[in-house]
Amino acid sequence: MDVEIVLQVVGLNAWYGKAQILYDVGLDVRRGEVVALMGRNGAGKSTTLKSIMGLQEKKRGLVQFMGQDISHLRPFEIARRGLGFVPEDRRIFTDLTVAQNLDIGRRPPRAWPDGEMAPNWTPEMVYALFPNLDRMRQRLGGQMSGGEQQMLTIGRTLMGNPLLLLLDEPTEGVAPIIVEQMAAAILKLKKQGVSILLSEQNLHFARAVAERSYVLEKGQIIFQGSMQELVDNDQVRREYLSI
Repeated sequence: MDVEIVLQVVGLNAWYGKAQILYDVGLDVRRGEVVALMGRNGAGKSTTLKSIMGLQEKKRGLVQFMGQDISHLRPFEIARRGLGFVPEDRRIFTDLTVAQNLDIGRRPPRAWPDGEMAPNWTPEMVYALFPNLDRMRQRLGGQMSGGEQQMLTIGRTLMGNPLLLLLDEPTEGVAPIIVEQMAAAILKLKKQGVSILLSEQNLHFARAVAERSYVLEKGQIIFQGSMQELVDNDQVRREYLSI
């Protein structure tokens, strides 16, 4: 396995009951890279991320993180190894403040295999990344807008000092101005060396932040290449992204 490859997925299959959702999905993410996993609703994007994170009970295939097989680990064991997951439904603690939500996510510092220290996140670093949160430190999670909750979820995950971040539909139902702030935040994370696998339908957003892309259709990878190659491929965009 290439030492620069943080995540490698090979032959991933997944089921809900007897219904198969993923068919031999394969992908990889390198250190400091943003990769977009694209496709329409129901294509299998969220199931792919949940399977990587150990949240999909019925699955088969190989998932390697930092060169280690994590295919059969439980979600908390995977998180402890430095893989952070931001779910589409956010799952913040609505009865806790912004500051308390961030504090719950705090984990010890991490280092890359070569000994280089990964970013050690503090609340102040999260507030610098998302100034909106800085102005509402004592606000309850349940009193925030959807976009603000999305920022808080990402911030709480960053407090775990992840080496790789799984982002599931971060722009879904979020106001355009928040989407712009989200794109700026992802670019800052990339500069800090954080790897990101992004599940997304918004091609404009994905193009702004990602280097490479995979397109899912009915649980199968039907395209992989650079973001520019996807943008230039009219057939794939029309048939599988409805653009």
